[in-house]
Amino acid sequence: MAKLEYDKTGRLLFTKEMKEEYTILLPMMAPIHFNILRNVFTHYGYKTVLLDTKGPEIAQVGLKYVHNDTCYPALLVIGQFIHALQSGKYDVNKVALMITQTGGGCRASNYIHLLRKALKKAGYERIPVISLNLSGLESNPGFVLTIPMLRRFAAGLVYGDELMLLRNQLQPYELALGETQRLVDKWITDLSEQFSHGKGFTAKEIDKNLNDIAASFAEIKINKIPKVKVGVVGEIYVKYAALGNNDLEAFLASQGCEVNLPGIMGFMLFKVDNRIEDINLYGGNKVKHKLASILFNYFTELEASLIKNVSAYGFQAPSSYAHTKSLVDGVIGYGSKMGEGWLLTAEMLELTEAGYGNIVCTQPFGCLPNHINGKGMIRRIKAVDDRANIVAIDYDPGAPRVNQENRIKLMLAVARENLNKAE
Repeated sequence: MAKLEYDKTGRLLFTKEMKEEYTILLPMMAPIHFNILRNVFTHYGYKTVLLDTKGPEIAQVGLKYVHNDTCYPALLVIGQFIHALQSGKYDVNKVALMITQTGGGCRASNYIHLLRKALKKAGYERIPVISLNLSGLESNPGFVLTIPMLRRFAAGLVYGDELMLLRNQLQPYELALGETQRLVDKWITDLSEQFSHGKGFTAKEIDKNLNDIAASFAEIKINKIPKVKVGVVGEIYVKYAALGNNDLEAFLASQGCEVNLPGIMGFMLFKVDNRIEDINLYGGNKVKHKLASILFNYFTELEASLIKNVSAYGFQAPSSYAHTKSLVDGVIGYGSKMGEGWLLTAEMLELTEAGYGNIVCTQPFGCLPNHINGKGMIRRIKAVDDRANIVAIDYDPGAPRVNQENRIKLMLAVARENLNKAE
């Protein structure tokens, strides 16, 4: 068994020996994206398991080991980890956990410390926790982010965005039930196979794959009957994770809706753009500014490729990041960066402009900035575009699911009335 090693601060390290022996547990957020990204880790020799457990018991485990004033996403992610460790499925002497650290003003940067505290309380202090970050916050000898790995991650995000977008535009109308999801699963396998053979992550290969993906989905037979179109926005975890939003996508599908979730690439551009703006405004390392600018341009090129290929086959493409950003000029300040910041407001305006003005704004307990940029901007958004029909839904351990769904149903009742008038 790998020897336990600690750094000068007493932090348990993930060592090179652990890479050979240990299984890394990953929390679930966006299923399509994360199933592709998990296979990037596999290609580089890491054994990983993506946790897809759901249910109210996970929140209860989180409440047992995390203070109840903590952000709801932290409570769920930590609860999911400890729930998995207590399940008996994993050898707790040969398992590690991985969690992201943004490095910004959000408390998410401190989730890792809450997780270690919870592990100690639960008797698992000998389990190493790996920080996945680009800010140099923590490092481990057994886990190193490399440029080729990051390029595969970027490719995985843009592939995930396109697959999610095409699935959501076709699944409500497919004639052969399940055909769209089967094609999504096929592409996840194909793309992961490409990554394992050192392919699929150059700009030329990404463009070809995005084209081939769109072409394959264009072959699906559909019956395009009028349906209520619903956009979903909010804090990034609760927006995508079924565990965090009580299977919101499945519920909306059961109500006969077409769902639009803005992609993760927009959020990544937002994060990089913020780094550039901070240095422009307050000064900073010129090398970091240059690197951030290169990354921003790279993400912009990937976004443009997605938009081009989706549009070429008659699908409704998302707006560019630049256009989305322009929508909030004079509406909210670009200095609002926490809790998804001005991007949350911008995505609601973008969705309304694109015909998805019926919007569920997911708001987790403990994220005040998210409530300000979401619920707090609804009146202003409606003043800018009166087609907006927005309901803000709070997600926390004590919020009854039936109450959340009933509030969404009231929004959908207005949406159906508007759809009938339009017809």
